[in-house]
Amino acid sequence: DPRHVFVRGDIGNRELVEHLMAVHSIDAVMHLAAESHVDRSILGPEVFVTTNVLGTQQLLEASRARGVKRFLMVSTDEVYGSLGPTGYFTEVSPLQPSSPYSASKTSSDLIALAYHHTFKLDVVVTRCSNNYGRYQFPEKLIPLMVVNALHDKPLPVYGDGGNVRDWLHVEDHCQALLLALEKGRAGEVYNIGGGAERRNLEIVKGILGLLGKPESLIKFVADRPGHDRRYAIDPTKIRTELGWKAAHTFEQGLAETVKWYVEHPAWWERVMSGAYRQYFDTQYKNRLHGKG
Repeated sequence: DPRHVFVRGDIGNRELVEHLMAVHSIDAVMHLAAESHVDRSILGPEVFVTTNVLGTQQLLEASRARGVKRFLMVSTDEVYGSLGPTGYFTEVSPLQPSSPYSASKTSSDLIALAYHHTFKLDVVVTRCSNNYGRYQFPEKLIPLMVVNALHDKPLPVYGDGGNVRDWLHVEDHCQALLLALEKGRAGEVYNIGGGAERRNLEIVKGILGLLGKPESLIKFVADRPGHDRRYAIDPTKIRTELGWKAAHTFEQGLAETVKWYVEHPAWWERVMSGAYRQYFDTQYKNRLHGKG
């Protein structure tokens, strides 16, 4: 698409960001850039603060200087902390982050909203549940388990595997983000959930079933420090105000996603090769030994 221009850079590079905004006459920013892996935030929190907090502030300041008409801050349900066995996160739920990652995202949300209230920058914040789908980086739960199972390697599951997440197909998330960008109300927060709560152990067993692999590959490991027990989102606001709802069922989406990874080994093998190989091996060993 001739309208698409890719520039590899750092959102913390204020000079580059301002240059790109000027050269391309940017009138809207959809901010998805983030360090997003909880395990890595436990092992090395500093980069999460640098990228997620300071990087967000640089983007906001550049957007304010350029008179950007809308700034969409893409966030996570993890800012709300952990739920009990019942109830749902709403947009007015208390913010109670429990990992360096979620704390850094909470900070970036609040900075973005502060720019709206203080500087009148048109900001909309979205908070989504766990995404899944094609091209997801293999450190995340679903692609990690698929790749391990294809290699007949142990599948490390934290604790008892009973941690619950709400799963959202990436295509449904993209549709919601577009609606929020185009029709969301300035200064508002919109929760985006897939309505597909599943225990982690259910996900892993489902992947093994789709691949025809034995459940004996599952290896329970020491739980991650500060591991939130349950997330669940109430998407009523975005549904009633913007007319969004998830189009994918989880069973359909998971089957399609697993099939895609099976049929595209060249992509994830390339991603996991070279400089990344040592990183993935270290992450895998850490998880097997319960180090996060």
